[in-house]
Amino acid sequence: MAFDTPISLVGPIRAPAQMLAEQDIGGQTSVHDGDTADKLGLVGAPIEGPTHFSQFDPLGVYLWGQRWFEDGCISSHFLNMVVEGDEVRPALTPSTAGAATIGAEKADGTPVLTGTASVGRDDVTDLDERRKRGHGDPGELHIIDQISIGMDTLQGRDPHVVTMGFDEHNGPLYPFTLQQKLDSITEPCSWYVADGDSPWGTPIVPTEMLSVLAHKHGPHLPVRRPSVGLFIDLEVRYVNGPVFVGRSYQLDHQVVGIGQSRRVESWWTETTLTDLETGLHAATVLLHQGVFKASFADYPADSAPDKGS
Repeated sequence: MAFDTPISLVGPIRAPAQMLAEQDIGGQTSVHDGDTADKLGLVGAPIEGPTHFSQFDPLGVYLWGQRWFEDGCISSHFLNMVVEGDEVRPALTPSTAGAATIGAEKADGTPVLTGTASVGRDDVTDLDERRKRGHGDPGELHIIDQISIGMDTLQGRDPHVVTMGFDEHNGPLYPFTLQQKLDSITEPCSWYVADGDSPWGTPIVPTEMLSVLAHKHGPHLPVRRPSVGLFIDLEVRYVNGPVFVGRSYQLDHQVVGIGQSRRVESWWTETTLTDLETGLHAATVLLHQGVFKASFADYPADSAPDKGS
């Protein structure tokens, strides 16, 4: 007799830190600012979604070892915002030898995110189907109406080359250093630190910080401002990982989807990180982000949603 009950790996409950309160987006505050969040009718200033990915790194390594940072993928749809002081618990449920479903919830049971985790190249991720919806007709747009699928988000500029050193500032979008993140990260790891025991012989960048690295200089898309944005979906895929501290990476960005909901206009951006030392495709970051219609003062009155909805 054999049981077919799925077994889940459940991580410890953690209280992630807010590190984007001072985020500057072209001279305006972001949704991570308390006053801005209040004006939008939110319960508080949300913690950045990628922060939660750190709680899944130990579960990925437990299941797949160091391969998690070499060709692993975490793909997530964010369900409810987390504010500083909230506690979050992650869970990972294997479905095959190389794939699993993931979820996270607050201490009171409120779901935070859902998605998939996997290793290898043959996986179907949580965002595969969601991304397809961004290829239909988005309808009339008023904030991101100048953005189109296939657009190079650098708008003709030279490709960005970025690094992430321990004490290197990550720009106005991410007003903290890697060391400051490591001092407050929910899951410390000896593979992340300078004097640690990384099996690759040099410290690696935590998964949550790949989104920071990919968007360190901003995409320079023609989004009408002032308007306030948020993350909706995020996927981080290692291709020839890990991504190393202090290594130079070239970023190539492209818009791969556009859409809208009742409260938000949104777009999908795919960023490829190429390791300039090896010439290899190191990782891909797929981000679905949006802007609140209610945050744009010139939004047509007959199209704008109720700010309190």
